[in-house]
Amino acid sequence: MRNELLSPAEMAEADRLAIAAGPLDGYGLMRRAGEAVAAVVLARYPAATRVHMLCGPGNNGGDGYIVARLLQESGVDVALWGSGEPRAGSDAALAAADCPLDPRPLSAFAAEPGSLVVDALYGAGLSKALSGDAARAVQVVADLGLPVVAIDLPSGVSGESGDILGSAFRAAVTVTFARKKPGHLLLPGREMCGEVVLADIGIGDGTIARIAPRSFENAPTLWLPAFPVPAVDAHKYRRGHASIFSGGPSATGAARLSALAAARSGAGAVTILSPANAMQVNAAHLTSIMLRKADAVADLGAFLTDRRPSSFVLGPGFGVGEKARDFALALLGAGQAHYTGVAGLVLDADGITSFRDEPETLFQAARRSGAPALVVTPHEGEFGRLFPGIADDKVLSKLAKARAAAARANAIVVYKGADTVIAAPDGRAAINSNGAPWLATAGSGDVLAGIIAGFLAQGMPAFEAACAAAWIHAEAGSRFGPGLIAEDLPLATVPVLRELAESGMAVR
Repeated sequence: MRNELLSPAEMAEADRLAIAAGPLDGYGLMRRAGEAVAAVVLARYPAATRVHMLCGPGNNGGDGYIVARLLQESGVDVALWGSGEPRAGSDAALAAADCPLDPRPLSAFAAEPGSLVVDALYGAGLSKALSGDAARAVQVVADLGLPVVAIDLPSGVSGESGDILGSAFRAAVTVTFARKKPGHLLLPGREMCGEVVLADIGIGDGTIARIAPRSFENAPTLWLPAFPVPAVDAHKYRRGHASIFSGGPSATGAARLSALAAARSGAGAVTILSPANAMQVNAAHLTSIMLRKADAVADLGAFLTDRRPSSFVLGPGFGVGEKARDFALALLGAGQAHYTGVAGLVLDADGITSFRDEPETLFQAARRSGAPALVVTPHEGEFGRLFPGIADDKVLSKLAKARAAAARANAIVVYKGADTVIAAPDGRAAINSNGAPWLATAGSGDVLAGIIAGFLAQGMPAFEAACAAAWIHAEAGSRFGPGLIAEDLPLATVPVLRELAESGMAVR
């Protein structure tokens, strides 16, 4: 699996383990990295009139000295600019010594239109704001509109968080090594990386496995083995029964979007639980989706006893208040016999906001032995309502915030956005990288909640169900493109689901 993500500290450990295991020493790994970058530059920019190589004093700069030498040997006109001397005896110092070009000071950096810049200043390990000569170089390159190839990460982008530290290069291509870093996927850093090329420099999968990363780029390889593919003899209830709570007569559409998404994602049966005063409104719009009255917890108990549903969505269009809390807590209080068999509750929108004044009540219920899996799907504002202390922490990245929230709530947290993060209480976390702006439309989140519930109903583990739903939801939106509205999304998932089902059957 090459979708593991390594933090800068984990990447340093991977380097150390690889060097200790051999056969490559540190300089050998550096040469491999430089060769990979030089190959990308020559392949992507064969017509560049001049290449400006910007080298820092550390290992990132060492990679750059090797790139400069290889490009010059290939006949490229290279101008070398240095920021600080590599530490004596370091691999970067060896690379600088092997480079026949004399670096000019970065303080004098100037470039011309039509040239190319290779950024080897700081890479993923930068922890303070870019300033001085480096910040000036960023501005020079931006003013001239020059293409940039970044080594590891554009200088100024945090490999840990994706934050812009002062200023940063905007790369057309970023070449990184062994595994991507969170900063390649988290915004705003992702927008600064351009195309990310992952190069193999000799750090093997066995070395990565020793580090045991807990962060991943969300992709089918992460969850496809658990993806539900119905058996030949499956009937509708064996494929799971998802249930979605509806709001009142003027707020029923969101629940129907969730219900349709749950059905499209493969749930064999889907029921909308409607207040009595909205039954006629819902009935007028439903065909294959079933309908049942649920005004109070007693109605919910009778439904659970009669129909044994497997998953629930509570929140879309439901309304904020005590009723939402009562239903959620009843479902999570799994000790009663008629609640046996509930796989999970997806709490979205109004369901999340209903607990803003008493989040610990929800979290304690989720921690009860035997409670169904809880999946919460907040956008930025809802995350702040449910996890105010975590949301206000300026030090934590979005990845770290989602992970902390999942541990606190004992829930799967789907922290939505263009860089959605899915985190589990056990520390696993995945960053979605296939999002599209077309998904920023009313009702899109309701569809996502329904897809998660559909997968939960079919027996998919909660973390894998949430990751799969986020990826499929984004993939469907990307493929549909401009003009997308939420009503399009459930049907737009069908070709994606078909491809995944065929892949899932192939890996079984």
